[in-house]
Amino acid sequence: MPHDPTSGAHSRGLEAGFTYLGLLILIAILLLATSTTLTLGSIAQRREAEQRLLEVGAAYRQAIASYLNSSPAGRRSYPASLAELLKDPRYPGVRRHLRQLYPDPITGKAEWGLVPAPGGGIMGIHSLSDARAIKIAEFEVENQLFEGKERYSEWVFVVQPVTPGKSAAFAGQSPGANATRPIPNITFPQIPGLFPPQNPAPVPAQAPAPTLFPTVPQQ
Repeated sequence: MPHDPTSGAHSRGLEAGFTYLGLLILIAILLLATSTTLTLGSIAQRREAEQRLLEVGAAYRQAIASYLNSSPAGRRSYPASLAELLKDPRYPGVRRHLRQLYPDPITGKAEWGLVPAPGGGIMGIHSLSDARAIKIAEFEVENQLFEGKERYSEWVFVVQPVTPGKSAAFAGQSPGANATRPIPNITFPQIPGLFPPQNPAPVPAQAPAPTLFPTVPQQ
């Protein structure tokens, strides 16, 4: 039977075609795996930024409350700017309520949305990002009003005005909305690097330990 020289070429062409198809499938799988990895990494970074936003927002809120509660008698006021949290202009010396002005962890910028107080000044802050939040439930008690808020700009860290003679109350609310209830007696955990260090209390001097064995006089 005569040998057909075209059959070998045809066979090699089929093998090359299958090899090329397999290579395309492999590339598609690698691209899909890479895309999935990048997506998971992006979500992890977003969650980290969200947590940082909650921490930084709490620091600003606590600093504003400290400023308000430190007002001289009969002159309770909110800070006119965030810079006044670094150096309280109502006192001659340097009095800090915040270590430094922290940027928005979501946008990476120094600008914040500011909530004006009824009598002037700043009573709260919020992110300027309208991106959708990943976390929309299971907030801590001081941020209960963030429940169901879908955008970061709705996470507002605000200090509500209260009756004179009482300490400022914390509440989380949407911009322009009235807080439904203040949350009293909230103790925020100290976040490393966010608050100015406090002077340690002096340690009282201890009395010398009593002598266990009396000294025997020498003859």
